Amino acid sequence: MFFDPDNDWSQRAARVVAELPARFAADGLRADNHAVVALREEGRARPSGYAHRGDWGCYPCSLVKSFHLVHALAALDAGWLAPHPELDRALRDMILWSSNTATNYVIDLLTGTTGDTLLDGAALADWMAAREGLNRWFDSLNWPEMAGCNLTQKLMDDTRYGREAQFAAQRGGYLNRLTPLATARLMAALFDGSLPLSPAATARAQALLARDPQGPEAANPNYQLSEYLGGQMPAGVRIWSKAGHNLWTGDPKASWFKHDMIRLAAPGQKPLIFVLMTQGERLANEVPDAFPRIGRFLFDALSGSGA
Repeated sequence: MFFDPDNDWSQRAARVVAELPARFAADGLRADNHAVVALREEGRARPSGYAHRGDWGCYPCSLVKSFHLVHALAALDAGWLAPHPELDRALRDMILWSSNTATNYVIDLLTGTTGDTLLDGAALADWMAAREGLNRWFDSLNWPEMAGCNLTQKLMDDTRYGREAQFAAQRGGYLNRLTPLATARLMAALFDGSLPLSPAATARAQALLARDPQGPEAANPNYQLSEYLGGQMPAGVRIWSKAGHNLWTGDPKASWFKHDMIRLAAPGQKPLIFVLMTQGERLANEVPDAFPRIGRFLFDALSGSGA
C-alpha cells in the first residue's frame, strides 16, 4: 500500500466515507455503485489514506488521459517523442477540455499506430503489440495498484469500428480499465516526486491539471469543475483535477460512468486527494450537482487537523 491506512486521520476518513451512501442516496449513490480513495499528504512521509472498494476495476472514461499525459511527458524527457506545436496543443486540449481527438493523437504518437480499417494476421498482432506499449510503460513503474488495469484503447464517443473494434473485442472484451487506487497513486505521485519525470515535466503536468474556480471557463461543463468534486469548494482552495464522464455509448460496459480525481490545497492545511468513481444513470446524467456536494462534504469533513 502506498499510503498509511492505520493512523487517526485514515480512521476518520473511513468514518466519513461510510456516511456517503446514506447521505447521498437520493442522488443514486449506493454502497455497491461507487468507490472512493481519500488521501492526506504528510510531507516526506507516506500519505494517510482510506479506500472503499479501491480495487474496483471499471471503465475509467477520461481519467485515463492523465496517464497518457504522464507517459507523453516522460517520452519527451527521454527524447524519443519529438516536441512540436501540435503535440503541445493536443496535451493541453486532452486535459483542459478532455478532448478525445487530442488524446487519440497523443496515443498515435506514443505507439506509432493509427486506427480505422480492419487488419488481420501478423499485421493485427503487430499493431496490438505496439498499442500495448501504453500498458508496458506503466508496468515498468512496478506499481501493484496497476495490476489488471488497461490503458490501450482510444477514447471514443460511441461504438468502435475496424481495428479499434477488433482490439477492444480481444479476451472477451478488452476495454480500458482503471481502479481508484491506481488513479489515486498517479495523482499523489504527480506531487510527491516519485514519478520518473524531470522537474520541468512535473511542473507542466501540474499546471495542466490546475483548475481555477474564478477563471472565465469555470462554469463551462467541459472544463470539468462546476459539475464535479471541485464545484463547491470554499474560496482560496487550490484545485488540480481530471474527471471522466460517459453517458450511453452503445456499449453497456462503458455507459453511465462519472468519475473525478482531485487534489485540494487549502491555506495552512495539508493537501487532500480524493478519487470518486461511480456507475449509474442517475449520478451520470440526472443530478449534475451531486459530485460538487459530495466533494464539499468530503472536504469539510476531512480538512483541518481534527481526528
